[in-house]
Amino acid sequence: MSHGRLAGKTAFLTAAGQGIGHATALAFHREGAKVFASDVNAALMDKLSAEAPGITTLVVDARDTASVNAAAQQVGAVDVLFNCAGFVHHGTILETSEQDWDLSFDLNCKSLWRVLRAFLPGMIERGGGSIVNMSSAAQTIKAAPNRALYASTKAAVAALTKSVAVDFVKQGIRSNCICPGTVQSPSLEDRIKAMPGTYDENRAAFVARQPMGRIAEPEEIAMLAVYLASDESGFTTGTESVIDGGWSL
Repeated sequence: MSHGRLAGKTAFLTAAGQGIGHATALAFHREGAKVFASDVNAALMDKLSAEAPGITTLVVDARDTASVNAAAQQVGAVDVLFNCAGFVHHGTILETSEQDWDLSFDLNCKSLWRVLRAFLPGMIERGGGSIVNMSSAAQTIKAAPNRALYASTKAAVAALTKSVAVDFVKQGIRSNCICPGTVQSPSLEDRIKAMPGTYDENRAAFVARQPMGRIAEPEEIAMLAVYLASDESGFTTGTESVIDGGWSL
């Protein structure tokens, strides 16, 4: 059910092809926003276009500055930015290569920098707006095993979120990040299948660490993104919104 919470707003999203990004694109659309959804995977964008014809889809590589800048030129000024591109590296610090480090920081952090650099000037000129970045509870909030590299990138996302918040609050920019626990997604399914042991054992381990006894649905994260994107959160900036089912308690 739509309540028009984002009516009149224009939003640009990265990694909208599946998981949290996909659910958020649909939620923004239902709440009345003019949605520009992007992903590097053209097939997923075609699927989203068929599912929600009112959403404008773009093939954008968040790891390529020219691609991001071209998208910003095409879309124009926006009211809402949702930065969702990311990758979960599995392993201790001794199981990370220099290439792993570079990939994770490029996709999880530098992609954010690219999008902000491309879209923030238009938001300021427009008179303000809301930036919503995907961080994670698995960073300084909660240490998780085999997440050394991922946690480092997500802590950097939180720090960048707060830096943007304090630097541009006088220009009407709000900047917040979402810090989920484990969320159901194709990415989670891939990680479960790649782990040693059986699928059922590995999935049960993810569920067991959640005090609520279940994994979050992407739509639950999307509704928090709607709140942070909307005027309902007009006095909220520089925050880390934890939505982890009690995992970090």
